[in-house]
Amino acid sequence: MVPFPIACGRCFACEHQLYSVCENSNPNAWMAEKLWGYSPAGLFGYSHLLGGFAGGQAEYVRVPYADVGPHKIENGFTDEQVLFLSDILPTGYMGAEQCGIQPGDTIAVWGCGPVGQLAIKSAFLLGAERVIAIDRFDYRLRMAREECGAEILDYTAVDVHEALKDMTGGRGPDACIDAVGMESHGMEYAYDRAKQALMLENDRPIALRDAIMSCRNGGTVSVIGVYSGFIDKFPMGSLMNRSLTIKTGQAHVQRYMKPLLERIENGELDPSFIITHRMRLEDAPRGYAVFNAKQEDCMKVVLTT
Repeated sequence: MVPFPIACGRCFACEHQLYSVCENSNPNAWMAEKLWGYSPAGLFGYSHLLGGFAGGQAEYVRVPYADVGPHKIENGFTDEQVLFLSDILPTGYMGAEQCGIQPGDTIAVWGCGPVGQLAIKSAFLLGAERVIAIDRFDYRLRMAREECGAEILDYTAVDVHEALKDMTGGRGPDACIDAVGMESHGMEYAYDRAKQALMLENDRPIALRDAIMSCRNGGTVSVIGVYSGFIDKFPMGSLMNRSLTIKTGQAHVQRYMKPLLERIENGELDPSFIITHRMRLEDAPRGYAVFNAKQEDCMKVVLTT
């Protein structure tokens, strides 16, 4: 099992278990520094900005610092039980952990894709009393309700901000998770898409804006959806004046692999529920097309040789 962040295990960041911001693993750090100020870690399959490393679906993958990241799987686990430990399960879990969940908390999750589903599961695992899932696709909302136990909101059918107020006695969720990122849709889609076309912003932060505006006073906004650069109309006034905390990051996968593996072994968690399609490797192009077009209620495709 190979985590998607590449970490040396010896730098300041790694010693503080901040593996996705390792100081030594991105050979193209100068590129990231120009855009972001400092460079995070090198990541598999994440463009030349973060090292130009081949991703996990390349024919061959070179694994730097292989004595630090990879974890040998034993004790009879199936591939599907542990497959997502390299990326999306730690990402969803970290998204929930960043919320600082207390017993009785209500958590709202924007995005019911694979990461969002695992964030919902993780929020309940960490003690949330209620999780409210927000999306627009019926099959995703259905999985969030039936497999994860979430209450659901279709953002095309309701005013999410007002609905969340009504569902929480006027207070708002205790924490909000943005599991969507830079390609979100919503009421401001046309505005943000036009700004992108004119190269005036990189990302569409619609879900992030909603999460900030909907979180209760003094709550936490956890951002695990990926953003690449600059965004517009960021509600900084709401964030500051209402004492909100924002926590973000690419998942520090090496920190979570062993604890999550133990939860799987103990029967507390089985992430394989998100798999909807199983295909041979030669069918990968069709798998990508089906997933991208959101056909056949496709949530997650697993490819085998």
